[in-house]
Amino acid sequence: MEEKNKEQGKEKEEEKPKKEKKSDKEVITELTDTLQRLQAEFENYKKRIEKEKVEFLSYAKADLIAKLLPILDSFELALKNTTDKDKFIKGVELIFAQLYSLLESEGLKPINALGEKFNPYKHEVLMKQESDKEEDTVLEEMQKGYMLNDKILRHSKVKVSKKTIDNNKSNIKNNQ
Repeated sequence: MEEKNKEQGKEKEEEKPKKEKKSDKEVITELTDTLQRLQAEFENYKKRIEKEKVEFLSYAKADLIAKLLPILDSFELALKNTTDKDKFIKGVELIFAQLYSLLESEGLKPINALGEKFNPYKHEVLMKQESDKEEDTVLEEMQKGYMLNDKILRHSKVKVSKKTIDNNKSNIKNNQ
């Protein structure tokens, strides 16, 4: 009986396919092939993502342009009816309000500058003027600045105050 079991055990061992140990060269070739496939897949992924991004931006623009079309229609209508100056001005004011409302609904916000302390992240100084107000206070907004959500699209172009030179103090310094 024992001999039969031994013989059956030998047969089972012979039936099992022998796993050959791969040579170092084969392992390197296999790993190189896997690496090349992964690199190709990654390049294809990057190209696909870039294509999707461009496509997304074009559709995002299409959405905004579709919202601007009624305003364009209003401009065309206003330009056809230029005979009455007062009505024309009123029409342009309404179109401005319509455009401004649309831009606000898309996240556009004006930057408040007048009377504020100069902020280099929001304001761009074009001029300085002597004033009795605190130094670096915005005296005049020459061009309005805007933010889209939390991103600055355009800085406010402003005139800021600088300290006035007191003639009495300068005379005292000169006499000393």
